Amino acid sequence: QVQLVESGGGLVQAGGSLSVSCAASGRTFSTYAMSWFRQAPGKEREFVAAINWSGGRTVYADSVKGRFTISRDNAKNTVYLQMNSLRPADTAVYYCAAANRGYVSGSYSFISSASEYNYWGQGTQVTVSS
Repeated sequence: QVQLVESGGGLVQAGGSLSVSCAASGRTFSTYAMSWFRQAPGKEREFVAAINWSGGRTVYADSVKGRFTISRDNAKNTVYLQMNSLRPADTAVYYCAAANRGYVSGSYSFISSASEYNYWGQGTQVTVSS
């Protein structure tokens, strides 16, 4: 069992940067694959990025590739999402999620499926103004 707590959301102007963090409880954080999802009002939750247990493999949604960076610090039980060149379309509640599997491999549909993640945080709001 792992509990996830996101932080760092807020309001930023278009073109700006913001970093969100997700702190995990438990001593087995380093065994989980971690991901970020987001959900805008009236829309379905969508995949943003994923990282494997070691941090050596990352996967991104096309909509954020080149602008967002996912990373992790296993010593601090924390996963990060650095967001640059933000757009109003990035406005959403951002959720971190953990999968019991440590790997991030297989099809993109598998990696990006919310049903493949076992634990979820409560979310943090990110608002990008135009």
